[in-house]
Amino acid sequence: MKILKNIALGLLLAFVALIAVIDVWGYLSLGKITPDPDAFRDSTANSVVMVFGATGSVGDGLLKAALEDPEVRKVYVVTRRSSPRIDAGVASGKLEMRLHRDFTDYAPLADILADVNTVLWGLGTSSLQVDEETFTHIHVDFPIAFVKAWLARRTTAPMAFHYVTGMGTGEDESARWAQDKGRAERLVAELAADTGLRTFAYRSAFVRPTAEQAGFAAYLLQGLLYPGKMVIPARDLGRAMLEISARTEELPNGTLIDNADSIAYAAAYRDRK
Repeated sequence: MKILKNIALGLLLAFVALIAVIDVWGYLSLGKITPDPDAFRDSTANSVVMVFGATGSVGDGLLKAALEDPEVRKVYVVTRRSSPRIDAGVASGKLEMRLHRDFTDYAPLADILADVNTVLWGLGTSSLQVDEETFTHIHVDFPIAFVKAWLARRTTAPMAFHYVTGMGTGEDESARWAQDKGRAERLVAELAADTGLRTFAYRSAFVRPTAEQAGFAAYLLQGLLYPGKMVIPARDLGRAMLEISARTEELPNGTLIDNADSIAYAAAYRDRK
């Protein structure tokens, strides 16, 4: 029994030490962008928001932020199924749900795409849950097909596409999932060049689910990772996206947003409100 206790204690100490190293690394390395307190804001830039992945732990928070924002007049959710938050949004009259199956074909959305200002893309899955080809299809083919369809229908700014890719993303990384997401970041930015669309990739660390979805473990992990700016609540991530969209002259197309940057823009959003 004593041996088991010693092993458990050793594992706990190792875990705490690992978290401490991660926090120190995050604190020292993250945070490249400082929001301009005097930046121009276009209050109409988020008039119509479209959310993908709204039934997931990240997308639910993005949707919550959009529904709460008074500058957002209309929210479209493109999804395969509903959720309690989607149902509540529909009941409020602010949200319209579009049931959708083929995320490489957006012809069924042709009637609304021209009206959409801002897209919050939280659609995705873990590389541990699907094979490599399916992962590529979801994380590269889906957003590329959407951006092409959107640009074919809407030709006037402001437009912003916010894509959650995650920390560790990059075409030069060794992992296939990281390469795929990095390629998607580049391709959507290339599609948007000289069109009036700005694309932003969020290389977030731990995105803590909303209060309605988060359990004790999520809050514990948030507390441990907070000192290193390695965690952001999902709703705050959505707020950061909306704030960046509204600052139409501040960040260029293709900007990569790390976790500390998202925290800073979420704080700017809250301070303004």
